[in-house]
Amino acid sequence: MVRLVKPSVALQEAYLAFYREWIESGEDIVPWVVSKDPSDFEAYVNELNEACKEENTPDGWVPHSTCWLLDGDGHVVGAANIRHRLNQKLLESGGHIGYGIIPSERRKGYAAQLLALSLQETDALGIREVLVICDQDNIGSERTILRNGGKFESSFTEAHGNVVKRFWIHRV
Repeated sequence: MVRLVKPSVALQEAYLAFYREWIESGEDIVPWVVSKDPSDFEAYVNELNEACKEENTPDGWVPHSTCWLLDGDGHVVGAANIRHRLNQKLLESGGHIGYGIIPSERRKGYAAQLLALSLQETDALGIREVLVICDQDNIGSERTILRNGGKFESSFTEAHGNVVKRFWIHRV
C-alpha cells in the first residue's frame, strides 16, 4: 500500500536512491524540489519542511509543502510539491500541484495515487479549486489528471516555447 509522507531524515537512504535515479535518467526532474542538492540531507529535509511557512518564503514565491510517495516496501517512488496559493507564474504554468514518479516506477498506477493523495493535502489546506498542469505532449500525466477529475481549461505557451495544458479539479 502506498502512502504520502513528509520528508524525513529517517528516509535518507530511500530518498537518495530515488534522487540518484532521477539524476542518472537525464530527464527533467518533476517536481522541481527533487532537483535540489540533498548532500546535506538534514538541511535539505529541514528546508523542505519549513517552506510551508510564509516567513520562509522568498520574494516572488508562495508557501509550499513537499511530500514523498512511498511504495509498500518503503521505497520513495514519487514526490509532490503542493503550492498553498498561486502567483501569476503558477497560475499560467505551474499550478497548485507538481508531481513526478521516477522512470523505473512509471505505468504502475503510482502517478494517479500520488495525485489523489496530493488532492487530500489541498483539501486540508482549504483549496477547493485546484490547478494542475502538464506538458502538452505528456499524455500519461494528462490521463492521470483527467482520472482525478481534471477539466481542461486552456493551453499556455511558456517563455521558452514549451506548451502546457491547464486543468482545474473542483473539490467539494
